[in-house]
Amino acid sequence: MADFEQTASGILVPANFAAKPTTRSPRPEMQEIATTADGRDITRGYTDPLTVQPAQDSVLQLRGGGDYRVYQEVLRDDQVASCFNQRCLAVIGKEWAVDPGGKTKKDKAAAEHLQQLLHHIGWDRVTQKMLYGVYYGFAVSEALWARDGRHIMLDEVKVRDRRRFGYDGLGRLRMKTFSTPLGELLPERKFWDFATGSDHDDEPYGLGLGHWLYWPAWFKRNGLKYWLIFLEKFGQPTAKGTYAPNALPEEKNKLLQALSAISTDAGVIVPEGMAIELLEAARSGTADYASIYDRMDAAIAKVCVGQTASSQGTPGRLGNDELQSDVRLDLVKADADLVCESFNRSIGRWLTEWNYPGAQVPRVYRKVEPPEDLNQTADRDKKIVDMGFKPSLRHIQDNYGGEWTEATPAQPPAQPVPPAPAAEFADTDLAQTVPDALAVQLGQRLRPITQDWGNQLARLLDEATSLEDLQKRLIALAPELSLDEYANIMATGLEVAQLAGRNDVQDEIAALESP
Repeated sequence: MADFEQTASGILVPANFAAKPTTRSPRPEMQEIATTADGRDITRGYTDPLTVQPAQDSVLQLRGGGDYRVYQEVLRDDQVASCFNQRCLAVIGKEWAVDPGGKTKKDKAAAEHLQQLLHHIGWDRVTQKMLYGVYYGFAVSEALWARDGRHIMLDEVKVRDRRRFGYDGLGRLRMKTFSTPLGELLPERKFWDFATGSDHDDEPYGLGLGHWLYWPAWFKRNGLKYWLIFLEKFGQPTAKGTYAPNALPEEKNKLLQALSAISTDAGVIVPEGMAIELLEAARSGTADYASIYDRMDAAIAKVCVGQTASSQGTPGRLGNDELQSDVRLDLVKADADLVCESFNRSIGRWLTEWNYPGAQVPRVYRKVEPPEDLNQTADRDKKIVDMGFKPSLRHIQDNYGGEWTEATPAQPPAQPVPPAPAAEFADTDLAQTVPDALAVQLGQRLRPITQDWGNQLARLLDEATSLEDLQKRLIALAPELSLDEYANIMATGLEVAQLAGRNDVQDEIAALESP
């Protein structure tokens, strides 16, 4: 009982149960604590680090026994196939690009090299196949390397069947073979894989759309089966034959054959004394079967594309005509980022470290955001020009595309040269032109400063994504827009103007005092 103590209510608790720790570690804990290895995961128990572990998908385990073919059967549904293909094509239809990870020449060279490799392997084809990882929960592909004498090249990316792979207790990818059914460990920097859909990182297989699409597709398929049975039973009248009480077995068989021939033959014969009549269905339940069929299609569409207008809406009704070919933009961006970011963190990083050591990893991405309205951009630029700023040639080319050159301003017509003024008025005219000359010179000295401010503000407007972002960027840019040089030039100009004025006054006084 030395390790326990009794409370006032008589309950035994460990000694120093409520005591606060007397010391705190000055350093952060660097090791992983809530690991799933060594049996520390209470949700699944011990996980073998040397063998493939089963996925935790309840539908996959209960309905498919852990075999992903159960989700392949779901893909045979027309609505599932149509909606998921629509979601994949919404991603493939967006243009992709490669941006350098930094500003150095090596960073730009790494980005150009990676862009060439993506063109070589067919990035859209690879992306479309890897997007099936969204449906199944994870995807696996193998990178085939090659050499060109200088660089390690990406010759091809082959997307593999996920049923051949699994993850062990440490989350490492393994391949199942006949000789190693529990999975052989794969070499590093060879396979590109990702998992998605799970709400925690303890599930390496992810959780795909098939988990949510299984039951709607199952109910739809079984509802259709009963619908066909209903149509077979009540779609046409039931034939009824009546025979005499003293009919022989041969006569009964002839009557039964005649009843069977009614549905296919144009005419039938029956023995004398027997009658045939048709019984009409007393009820109709077609609307009930059609309702559940449509309801399951709507559920499938919501899971796949996020709404039903693009798959089931009627153009021209309730504004659905704008959604007929649309997948929710957030789903398109999420799918594109999933594939591109996993590629950047794997194959993109490996190629950069091998071929361009020290360079920043390029960023592969898809341009998901809709293009900016050029009319709105032109109106905005016109307002900025009216404020006294001039856009750069690069700004025009980046925003409007095409090839542009700066227009040469038209030369004003030559003004007639006025006759030389009389000698007695020379000093007066010279005094009148001094302020104008000073103003022109001051404007020339200040123009580079104001133009630099205008260029910085124009770049700021181009880079800002919202009014709040523009406000933050303006606050950050304010300290860089120094007034020191501007103030020095203005002070010099004012001092020169003052001296010129004093000189004019002295000249006038001297002229008055002279005989």
